[in-house]
Amino acid sequence: MNLSVVYQPAVSASTSAYRVRDNQGGELDWANAFLDGQRLRQLSPRSLRIYAYDLLDFARWFEPQHRPLAEITESTIVDYVRHQLEQDPKPTSQTVNHRLGTVRCCYRFHTGQEIPAGQVHFQRRYTRRSPLGYGRLRTTVARGLRLKQDRPVIVPLSAEEVAKFWQSFRTYRDLALVGLMLLDGLRSCEVLALELEDVQLADGQMRVRGKGNKKRLVPLPPDILEVLGHYLRHERPLTNSPALFISLKGRQRGRPVTAAGLRSLFRHHRVRSRIPHANPHRLRHTFGADMVRAGMSLPALQQLMGHSQIATTMLYVELAPQDVWREYARAIEKRKALDFSHLS
Repeated sequence: MNLSVVYQPAVSASTSAYRVRDNQGGELDWANAFLDGQRLRQLSPRSLRIYAYDLLDFARWFEPQHRPLAEITESTIVDYVRHQLEQDPKPTSQTVNHRLGTVRCCYRFHTGQEIPAGQVHFQRRYTRRSPLGYGRLRTTVARGLRLKQDRPVIVPLSAEEVAKFWQSFRTYRDLALVGLMLLDGLRSCEVLALELEDVQLADGQMRVRGKGNKKRLVPLPPDILEVLGHYLRHERPLTNSPALFISLKGRQRGRPVTAAGLRSLFRHHRVRSRIPHANPHRLRHTFGADMVRAGMSLPALQQLMGHSQIATTMLYVELAPQDVWREYARAIEKRKALDFSHLS
């Protein structure tokens, strides 16, 4: 069966725009019913798209077996993982785990229960405490197979790299785009989703729609306020679009900046500035690291960056290797001063 994900504008608020279909246009009912259920939960189009492609990968392996979804067990999941690990290129552990999570959610959606063990047993108990390192230990039960993932460590840009990348931009629009990621920690999708009515220049703040359409207010630093003011007064084309950031030239002039347009912009300026690892996520991570170095508390940073879990915030603020060595050198010098102070 030749399956694919098809995008069609949603006909109602309860229908997903992303559909899993065969080459004859027929729908894969169990997959699309799940996607429609997530649409009812008001998940974003981006989340629905990710779910659709997760289910597509599973369905391409599972459907030729001609078995109902309700018959799968953890043994089936183990076979599916083996199938993925034999592919070339092999998907990352994070990708495999996300696909397994989607399949388990889909199974719960249709049956109201967890996938049974079958011939394998991966259920295990472990203890955990608050990610901040305090509080009582809690016992947690992990169900099902899950691959070990490497802990993500993203090194922030140095001050010199930030300066070189910033100096490569010439328009107020592009400076505002980059500034909101670097000085307010916005995600690229949050920047592109901004509308004119979200900007409150008089109050020095901006309304941001984050993941799950969660709204938060972020302060606008004076530098960004000035750049935004210049962009709105002198550069932004006359258009009926409510989007804040608009294409300035070419056939797309007057239309909202797209994700593809933003990627192209960053590619151009990575070459121009010779900072090959500058990207929106790296700018956001640099913001988080800078705020921690400046003494901002983790709960405050969590609110500012729009994280639902403080553990996510802590991933963004891990010390880079150069920070570790700098702190180490400072501690050694302090220890030397203490060790030999009695000799002076």
